[in-house]
Amino acid sequence: MIESKRLILRKIMRDDFELLAKMLKDIDVMYAWEHAFSDEEINNWIINQLKRYHEDGIGYLLAIDKNTNETVGQIGLLRQLINGEKCWGIGYILCKEHWGKGYATEGAKACLGYAFNVLDADKVICDIRPQNIASINVAKRLGMTKTGEHIKHYNGQDMLHEIYEITKTEYQRIH
Repeated sequence: MIESKRLILRKIMRDDFELLAKMLKDIDVMYAWEHAFSDEEINNWIINQLKRYHEDGIGYLLAIDKNTNETVGQIGLLRQLINGEKCWGIGYILCKEHWGKGYATEGAKACLGYAFNVLDADKVICDIRPQNIASINVAKRLGMTKTGEHIKHYNGQDMLHEIYEITKTEYQRIH
């Protein structure tokens, strides 16, 4: 669906359970979510992505290395409601063994291009837990700047998230 130099980003399918479980069951990967996923939560994750594809045309996508055909994680565009405003957000979750290789930045940059050039978005955001320094650094490498905060209600908790964003004009100037 979306391609970069090293990655193919394709829609998640029902039979991708094991590929997703590798990352979603890893507490080191899911630390910002504050829990590893159960089998039921992974199945619900897949169902939610299929629903996103139907309603929004896109969601989290499976990120596959073109050279090795190995799944490196999930990267995608998510329709979100942030502080009462509907917007496009980029999300990325990478398998631990692929951290630090530039995949998140590369895949997210390809998603930015898709958001601005295909979806005609005015801006794209990342909402990131303040302690998730690696994700904040990805957002900064994309040219995003911190513009605010919001509370996300997840799993019975209120979780502070910082909002990073880039406008279409800023994107066109940088990229």
